[in-house]
Amino acid sequence: MQFDSRRNYENSKQLVGYLPRKEATPETYKSVGFMSGLEVHQQLLTREKLFCHCPAGVYHRHDNYDAELIRHMRPTLSELGVYDGTALMEFRTRKEIIYRINNQNACTYDVDDTPPFPLNREALEIALRISLLSKLNVVGEVHITRKQYLDGSIPAGFQRTAILGVEGELELPHKKIRLIQLSIEEDSCREISDIGHVRMYKTDRLGMPLIETVTYPDCETPDEIKQTCDYIRFLNRSTGLVRTGIGAGRQDVNVSCKGGTRVEIKGVAHTKWIPELTHNEVFRQWSLLQIRELLKNQIGDTEGWKASFNFVDGHMLDKMPFAQQAEKVMVVNLPGFEGAFSYFTQPGQTFFNEISDRLKVIACLEKPNLQASEQLNSQVDSAVWDEIRKMMKAGENDVQLVVWGPEADMKTAFETIEERCQMAFQGVPPETRKSLTDGTTIFERVLPGADRMYPDTDSAPIPLPDDYITSLSKELPTDVIDSYKQLKKWGVSEDVYTYLFAKNLFPLILRMVNELKVNPKFISLFLGQRLKFAEGHYIGPDPFDYQRIYDLFAFLKGEHIHFDLAEYILPEMIEHPKMDFHSILESINFKRISKEEIESKLPVLIAKFKVGKVEISKSDMRDWVLGQVRKRAIGNVDLTELSKLI
Repeated sequence: MQFDSRRNYENSKQLVGYLPRKEATPETYKSVGFMSGLEVHQQLLTREKLFCHCPAGVYHRHDNYDAELIRHMRPTLSELGVYDGTALMEFRTRKEIIYRINNQNACTYDVDDTPPFPLNREALEIALRISLLSKLNVVGEVHITRKQYLDGSIPAGFQRTAILGVEGELELPHKKIRLIQLSIEEDSCREISDIGHVRMYKTDRLGMPLIETVTYPDCETPDEIKQTCDYIRFLNRSTGLVRTGIGAGRQDVNVSCKGGTRVEIKGVAHTKWIPELTHNEVFRQWSLLQIRELLKNQIGDTEGWKASFNFVDGHMLDKMPFAQQAEKVMVVNLPGFEGAFSYFTQPGQTFFNEISDRLKVIACLEKPNLQASEQLNSQVDSAVWDEIRKMMKAGENDVQLVVWGPEADMKTAFETIEERCQMAFQGVPPETRKSLTDGTTIFERVLPGADRMYPDTDSAPIPLPDDYITSLSKELPTDVIDSYKQLKKWGVSEDVYTYLFAKNLFPLILRMVNELKVNPKFISLFLGQRLKFAEGHYIGPDPFDYQRIYDLFAFLKGEHIHFDLAEYILPEMIEHPKMDFHSILESINFKRISKEEIESKLPVLIAKFKVGKVEISKSDMRDWVLGQVRKRAIGNVDLTELSKLI
């Protein structure tokens, strides 16, 4: 009887208890033991890179370069004589790494041909300020270490990094989140492409100063982990000393479930993606635990389990048009795996994807690279699968795979398949996964361990005297939680908090309240609603300078123009940043009219509204009359007071 893969997928989805995120509740996550923590990376706003004098923040297109450098990475032993698992995995891929270098933003240090310069003190001071803001215990001496990276993202094969603070705490609105540490490190290259055995990078971002804030796994729901990430990013931005924009802030999200292990979702660019990614990841792990039990029941003793393979040719290849261009086609038999390959793991994905993704990364077999006798949409006829079963002398509960690609990659492909299937008996393999925009993830590499860290003998320790740290602690901005509480006290809607903190506008609000006596609720909502709308609908030649909002309100106050007019001035300020305010008033046709003149027109308009009406709605009358005088009244009178007067 043919195995019904589609039905198995739907049934397993129900067994796992998967729910769309919108239907999930805190009890849903409690039932699977959701745990999550963060590693938040933030570029620092410095003039130079961390270990050389190249300018930081000078970017270029990937086709604008002066030289190409080719490297092949090899693992090295740790101080204890151990190889890191991630390094060994990357070595198996046999990647050729190509770097595109631009002379404007790279030097011989970046390609490991020159020892490091002393650590950038400007970057160190910024990172220490943020450490103090995070209530971390600052170290007495900075020790620079090397962290091995064999994926090619750093030409040296390692990243220089140093811990600055340990054991801190963040006070969020609804709970406290413990911090493990904050480190300063150099940023990596930006990937251009990764096809087959060739991976290409550009080096414009390489070496830029970066901090990494690491939390304990204290978050118990996907929304909570997003709130924590937002808070850390807001805290970093509150200093005004970090970079903003695409790529300036990235986060790795660690997720685990009850009975599972830590899995890292790498390089999440937007915090708004975090809830969906972590939701799907915890259910993926929950599914893998279910698959483990399924396999143990079917196979029994898994200790001696092995896969087998054969190469196919001749008439069999004619029945596999999808693989006819490949150098080699391999058939693999997996004893007792029936039901696993069509078992739900993520929306639209099954255990089949766990194998296919690893073949792409480790064996460098570009997708499509795999067909299974049990999958949702097989391109192989059932009669062909019958022939394959006979050829492999397969048992009743066995699953067969067809894998194709270059002959040189077939050995690695078989080892990868067998290794991942053996991992299924343990449940959830510790690994790093790459986020996709649909909220799912794919395998990226084996999760690295402590064996990739070792001291950097090129860099001397940096002492941090107590009086130096004390002086820095006296110059810190307002804590984000204190700003949050102040906005709450002013009665500002929480809908605008994210924008205000993301743009670091709270100091501007305080300055305008204290110096210009602007109503705090009014200016907070003006910035969080009117400014946000204007930024999304009008484009200027340069990034908008938010401090010009202060100049605008100071001008309006000095000219005795009501602040309501600011909303209509904003678009002109964004599109024409060099235009003076008097010229902007002319361009929007603002006319000065006295309060008395406007109020004198009200009785006539009210009488006009009442003509022919038996019953009068006061609210309708007010709205109509206000609409008639609004254009002339804005900037000349307070519209709220005028509404009450009507």
